[in-house]
Amino acid sequence: MITLFNERAEILCADLEKKEGKVVDMEERFCSVTLDIIGKAVFNYDFGSVTKESPIVKAVYRVLREAEHRSSSFIPYWNLPYASQWMGGQIEFRRDMTMLDDILADLINKAVTTRSEATVEELEERDNSDDPSLLRFLVDMRGEDLSSMVLRDDLMTMLIAGHETTAAMLTWTLFELAKGDPAMFQEIQNEVRTVLKDKDRPDYDDVVAMKKMRYALIEGLRLYPEPPVLIRRARTEDTLPQGSSEMKDGIKVLRGTDIFVSTWNLHRSPDLWEDPYTFDPTRWERPYKNPKVKGWAGYDPDKVTGLYPNENAADFAFLPFGGGARKCVGDQFAVLEAAVTFSVLIKNFDFEFEGSPDDVGMQTGATIHTMNGLKMRPAKVNADDPLHSTGGWWERQHLKRGLNASGRPYHSKEEVEYQNKPKHERPDDPGIPMSH
Repeated sequence: MITLFNERAEILCADLEKKEGKVVDMEERFCSVTLDIIGKAVFNYDFGSVTKESPIVKAVYRVLREAEHRSSSFIPYWNLPYASQWMGGQIEFRRDMTMLDDILADLINKAVTTRSEATVEELEERDNSDDPSLLRFLVDMRGEDLSSMVLRDDLMTMLIAGHETTAAMLTWTLFELAKGDPAMFQEIQNEVRTVLKDKDRPDYDDVVAMKKMRYALIEGLRLYPEPPVLIRRARTEDTLPQGSSEMKDGIKVLRGTDIFVSTWNLHRSPDLWEDPYTFDPTRWERPYKNPKVKGWAGYDPDKVTGLYPNENAADFAFLPFGGGARKCVGDQFAVLEAAVTFSVLIKNFDFEFEGSPDDVGMQTGATIHTMNGLKMRPAKVNADDPLHSTGGWWERQHLKRGLNASGRPYHSKEEVEYQNKPKHERPDDPGIPMSH
């Protein structure tokens, strides 16, 4: 799979290089590249959405938005008599669903007609290089027990949800890094360039080595969890621990109770996180515990296994993929996909906001996405510039924000003008107060 991630990231970079200096909606670009990855990984189907517009891509986006509207609506308007015939949004939704159903049905039928009888052991040893997709595996594994409707529902979920969540992780991480201290972005970018050196494609060991970059993505997931709410139903009666609540005997939950877990509030709780509203990837490198929260073991970086701190490392204070038996099965896939894509991207490009970061806005539904897109101008990195040395792009970003090389504000407009001059034109004694 890592080869697929690299191939699609390179296609994205090639497209951005053609648009260098122009305004690009990076949220849309991230959605396209992750959709293409899901298409190949799950269906062995190339949507090609990075390089061309596709009606399938637009249909997926509209279906997801309709799902978000339905999840937040108090009235099931879609069940009204003749709603699918006279409500504009429902007419479009039915048309989109028909298109997606037809595509999935065709892909499933092709996989079923080419299914070969084999034991589990034979399937595990088979060379799947021609078709390594999940659809191929599921069809061959299920055999006679295959239900097209069940399989169709599973694949539809993977298609719609499997790319949007990863795209959101990439979008908000780039947003936070671009609007924050440029030195942080530079440090992460330098880590990527140091680890990869002359390599164009990271492998798994490279991703593991790029710890700062991975933790930046994870910090993006902490602040912008996808989805922002988890819904569970209690199968048996239980009592939740007191935590930071005033209920000394805990919170009793009856069997059959629907529980809404706000990961947005959980991930930003001052009881569970130090300086919770600040984008700080380094927080994942140090332990944290609040004795006021009874029964909580805190966060322990020594318990991190895999590519990201799972629910066990933070004792269920961090749930970007849920936890327990109903946890998202694609967590490692998503983090590896995002890490490969992001490392290839920032190794090759710098980014600058078009307008103010405040223009981006935010709206929530099934996922957290921007209100107006992530409009940025990509700039190709100079490969001959050793780790963005002084005088490079990052220094110019500091100057635009009125910051010195240490990321601190300059004393005055005069000092900014002085620093903007070529070094050979700067007098030894500027005659103005200087920041340090």
